[in-house]
Amino acid sequence: MKRVGIFSTAVMLFVFAAPVFGHAWQPQQQDDKKQQDQKKQGQDKQQQPPKQQQDQNKQQQANKQQQDQNKQQNQRAQQQQQDQNKQQQQRAQQQQNQNKQQQATKQQQDQSKQQQATKQQQDQNKQQQQRAQQQQQNQTRQQQATKQQQSNGTQRAQVQRSQQQQVSQQHLQQSAWQGHRASNFDSEHRSWQQRGGYNGFRIPAVYFSSYYGPSHYFRVYSLPFMEFDGNPRFQYGGYWFTALDPYPDYWGADWYQTDDVYVDYTNDGYYLYDRSYPGRPGIAISISL
Repeated sequence: MKRVGIFSTAVMLFVFAAPVFGHAWQPQQQDDKKQQDQKKQGQDKQQQPPKQQQDQNKQQQANKQQQDQNKQQNQRAQQQQQDQNKQQQQRAQQQQNQNKQQQATKQQQDQSKQQQATKQQQDQNKQQQQRAQQQQQNQTRQQQATKQQQSNGTQRAQVQRSQQQQVSQQHLQQSAWQGHRASNFDSEHRSWQQRGGYNGFRIPAVYFSSYYGPSHYFRVYSLPFMEFDGNPRFQYGGYWFTALDPYPDYWGADWYQTDDVYVDYTNDGYYLYDRSYPGRPGIAISISL
């Protein structure tokens, strides 16, 4: 009986304690399940980010590809636009070059036409001038021929008169010089100092050195001649020279034809010297225009 009681008691304790233990074990089981769920969720969470990252990477790659495509499209569009602009510029430059070439060609043609017109006008003017000159020359020739015919008779008459005058002048000069010869020149000659000094016209020094002096000699016979106050006078170098002294008796009778003489200024006045008698006194002469 006692054993039955103990067994009964144990059974009752088990019966009553089982729910308690069941209730006590059930929360623990729930906690474990909860922990397992959380762990699984943690694992899922740990596994989820790589997937999102992959998706993000894919999305970024897609975006990058899209950006690259857009960039390439923009580059192609820019290149096409640049090519079009370059082509347009080239066409515009070609058009400008063509226009310039056309203008240059037209300008060259215009210049050629103008030059041709100018040349034609010049040729016409030249021809007109030549005709006018030819006519003038013909008229001049006719006038000269007429004048020549008229002057031939005059010239013949003048030649005759000139020859006659020359012969007459030669006779006059010959007679004048022969009548003006000294018998004794040393006694008949008077220097300008003895005559009181030269007070007549003086030849400028520059002109005198160019036409007078010992290096500029001449012959009297071929020069214009006349008598002045009974003294022989001849013209040379634009001036008249009058012989105041008789020529020396030792000069030849025809010295004025054969001897070279010269005019020089010595000491106090002008003198005529004969080169055939160097160192001998000269004839005192006066000068006038």
